[in-house]
Amino acid sequence: MKEAILYNKKEKRIVNCFACNQHCTISPNQIGICGVRKNIDGTLFSLNYGKIIAENVDPIEKKPLYHFLPGSLAYSIATIGCNFKCLHCQNADISQLKSTGESPGRETSAQDIINRAIKNNCQSIAYTYTEPTIFIEFAIETMRLAKKQGLKNVWVSNGYFTEETLKLISPLLDAINVDLKFFHNENYQKICGAKLEAVLNNLKLLFELKKHLEITTLIIPGINDSSLEIKNIATFIKDELSQNIPWHISAFHPAYKIPDLPKTTKESIVRAYEIGKKVGLNYVYAGNIIGETLDNTYCPKCGYLLIDRIGYIIKSHLNKPKCPQCQCDLGVKL
Repeated sequence: MKEAILYNKKEKRIVNCFACNQHCTISPNQIGICGVRKNIDGTLFSLNYGKIIAENVDPIEKKPLYHFLPGSLAYSIATIGCNFKCLHCQNADISQLKSTGESPGRETSAQDIINRAIKNNCQSIAYTYTEPTIFIEFAIETMRLAKKQGLKNVWVSNGYFTEETLKLISPLLDAINVDLKFFHNENYQKICGAKLEAVLNNLKLLFELKKHLEITTLIIPGINDSSLEIKNIATFIKDELSQNIPWHISAFHPAYKIPDLPKTTKESIVRAYEIGKKVGLNYVYAGNIIGETLDNTYCPKCGYLLIDRIGYIIKSHLNKPKCPQCQCDLGVKL
């Protein structure tokens, strides 16, 4: 255990956590929504500090990040816990675990993570699989060491952190992929136990801070697959952020507490892709459907094939962040 950051002490040994926008008020001996931050006699502790439950070498494209160090490897880590309660969570076996005082996971130091990343020829550390906000104490320590060693820091996030958290990680954060799950607050509340507005506000803040930002939306049949909702998401990205923000649309597979919904069809993914392009987004990707080339990167100006992807095998035609044919500035971080 380690004393948590980003909390206030209240009367009667109650604490208020403000690492994320759940803003949990936690009584003594109780644990926050995330399942890993516990009030012990008026002091908030991170129960999952240094307890790594998942650790892998991944292609950066798996995060997914298509415009950041394409073709490189990321050393991915996670602890148990999450501040969302998504009914369709693909990683529920670790994200929905709650600590009972001794969190599962391998005891690991930040330096251990850095050493293993370098040994495996990784260019970045990815804080992923579960929500990195809920292991902010260990993430910050690792991010600082990564910077000193010349490694990049990547978050894969639900975007529900507070401005205070973003202020802490901003100097250390190189890239982030945020899930924009729905464009209806009712679905955020019903399916995730969260609110849409906080996610939208954080996306705007990340863009204003000039962080490398990519966005993912999982298309779930009967929930967020209407043409109107897809158009609204794409329009928000274009109008409130930039037409150059990569938008990843992916297919739902039944999981966790909603196992009876059908899988997303290829036709639904292609339709979402076409809506995004019609709205005016320059980079729309559908990376988990077979038999299409909707995850290739083309120059938005001349149409030149810049990065050819088959699964996680990529062939890049870039040696600088400009189109080799028309010199259009692409915004890709090489």
